[in-house]
Amino acid sequence: MKPANLIYAVDEAPPLHITMVLALQHVFVMSSGWIFVVVIATSMGASAPDTQMMIRMSMIASGLATILQAQTRGPIGSGYLCPFSCGPAYIPASILAGQAGGLPLLWGMTMFSGIFESLFSRLVKRMQRVFPPEVTGLVVALVGLELVGIGVPRFWGYDAATKTLDLRDGAVAQVTLASMLIPTVWSKGKLRLYPIVIGLCVGYGASIAMHAFTHVDLQRIRETPLLDLPHFRPDLRFRFGMILPFMIASLCSMLKSVGDLTLCEKINDSNWKRTDMKPVSGGLLAGGLCTAISGVLGGVGQSTYSSDVGLSMATGATSRVIAWPAGLIIMALAFFPRLATIFSVMPDPVIGAVLVYVACFMILGGLQVMMSRMLDTRRIFVIGIAVIFGLSVEMVPGLYSSVPAWIKPLFSSSLSLGTVLVVGLNLLFQLGTSKRKIFDIDPVASLGDNDVRRMMEELGATWGMRPEVATRAANCLHELMIYFGHIGVRGPVHITAQFDEFNLDFNLEYAGPAVNFPEQPPRVEEIATEEAGAIPLLCAYVVRGYADGVKVSSDAGKSRIHLHFDD
Repeated sequence: MKPANLIYAVDEAPPLHITMVLALQHVFVMSSGWIFVVVIATSMGASAPDTQMMIRMSMIASGLATILQAQTRGPIGSGYLCPFSCGPAYIPASILAGQAGGLPLLWGMTMFSGIFESLFSRLVKRMQRVFPPEVTGLVVALVGLELVGIGVPRFWGYDAATKTLDLRDGAVAQVTLASMLIPTVWSKGKLRLYPIVIGLCVGYGASIAMHAFTHVDLQRIRETPLLDLPHFRPDLRFRFGMILPFMIASLCSMLKSVGDLTLCEKINDSNWKRTDMKPVSGGLLAGGLCTAISGVLGGVGQSTYSSDVGLSMATGATSRVIAWPAGLIIMALAFFPRLATIFSVMPDPVIGAVLVYVACFMILGGLQVMMSRMLDTRRIFVIGIAVIFGLSVEMVPGLYSSVPAWIKPLFSSSLSLGTVLVVGLNLLFQLGTSKRKIFDIDPVASLGDNDVRRMMEELGATWGMRPEVATRAANCLHELMIYFGHIGVRGPVHITAQFDEFNLDFNLEYAGPAVNFPEQPPRVEEIATEEAGAIPLLCAYVVRGYADGVKVSSDAGKSRIHLHFDD
C-alpha cells in the first residue's frame, strides 16, 4: 500500500521534466561518493590523471548499476530506486591493495569482490534469519552515523592540522542546509521534490559570494576538456593475501545494501512487515556485477548509496523511472570531464550540508526499522554491543591500531566493525530462540477480564514479536475465550504457543464441539436463528479476521484449533 507521505511511489512515473530534475538531484548526491575515490587514490600515491580516470571509470559502473538495480524482470535488480556510487566500505581494503601492488592489484581485487558478491547474492534468499530488522536497521543507522564524521567537519570547515573552524565555511553550510530544510519542512507543493537542487544552487551562490568557491576552482573547470573518451585499462593482478580484506569489505558493503533495500521496501509499503529477500538478492547481484565491471574498467568497488535513499525519503519520490536518467547522466559525465569537474570541485561546506541533511533520514530510518519489533533481552544485547564497539572506532581514535594487518579492515570504521558484530551476535543469540509456552485458560473465569491480553503483552515483549502481531494474537485468543464461555465449554482450554522469529502458532485443545469460523460476516437471519446467540457467531468471524491461518479438527469429543500468525 502506498504510504501517504509519498508523492511518486515506486510504480508511478512522474512527468518527464520532473523526472529529469529528480534524477539530477540524485546525481548531485551520488557525486559525493567520488570523495572516496580521491581518498583511496591519494592514500596510495596515485597521480592526478590516474585519480581522474578512476573517478570516470567508477562513474560508468555506478550509472550502469543504478539502471540495473531498478529492473523488475529477470534475476538482476531489485526494482527499487536505490542508486549506486563509490562507498566507504571498500576504502581500507582498496588502500591496502594499492599500497601493496599498485593500481593493477587494486583493480584485480575489486573484480574479485564483485564476483564474490554476485555468487553470495544467489544464497541470500535462504539466509533471511541473518537479516532480521534489528540487523538491517542498525546497519542503515550506522551508515548515517558514519556520514556524521564525513559531513560535519566539512560543514564547519574544520582544519584537523590546526584544529580550527572556518566561520566562512560554516556560514555557507548553514545557508545551504536552511535552503534544503525550508522546502522539505514547510512546503506542501512540488518544491518539496527539489531540496537538493535548491540547496546546491543556493550553496554554490553563497560559496561564490563568500569566496569559498575560488578562481582556482573556476580555472580547473576551464582547463578540463569538454569531451574526452575514458581510457580502458585491463591490467589486473590478484594476490591471495588480499582475499580476506576484500571479503570483509564485500560483506560490509552487501549488508549495507541489504539495509538500504530494506529501507526502500519500508518507505514504499505502509504495511511493511519484514525484508523481502527476493528483490534484495537481485539488488545484490546488480551491485556485484557492476563492482566486477568497475574493477575491469579501472574503477573502485560499488555500493548502494544510502544518501540517495535518504533523499528519496525526504522528497517523497521513489519512482524507479528516475533511475534511468540518473544512471545515464552519471555514465555520460564520464565522457564529459568538464561536467564531472564541476561536481568534483563542489565546495566542502556544500557537501557537508548535503550529507548532514541525508544523514538525518538515514539514522532515523534505521531506528524505525530496528524498532519495528518488540526488543527482548537478546536483541538488546545484539544491538547494544554492536553499537558500543562500533562507535568505539570513531570515539577512541587509535584504539585498534595494534591489531594484525590482515584483520585491520574490520576495525577501520564503525560501519565495518558494527556490521560484523551485529551479524555475528545475531547468529550466536539465535541458538535456542525457538520459544514454546504451554498453559491453560478457563474460559468462564477469563470472561470479561484482560488476563489473555496481559499474558500476550508479556509474551510479545519476552519473545520480541512485532507489537502488531502480539496485539492481533491477544485479540484473537480473547475472542475465542468469549466464544467458549458463551457456548458453555467447561474445563480449561489447553494452549501450546510457539514462536520462531518469523511465525507465531497456537494449538488449542478443549472438550466441546468444533468451531465453525465463517469467512463472510454473518447475516441478520443467521444471527437471529443462532441458538447460543449472536455473540459466538460474531466472535468466530472476528477470529478468522485476526489470524493469518486457521485449522480445525475434532475427534472423540475433543476439538483442536490451530492459529497461525506471520511475524
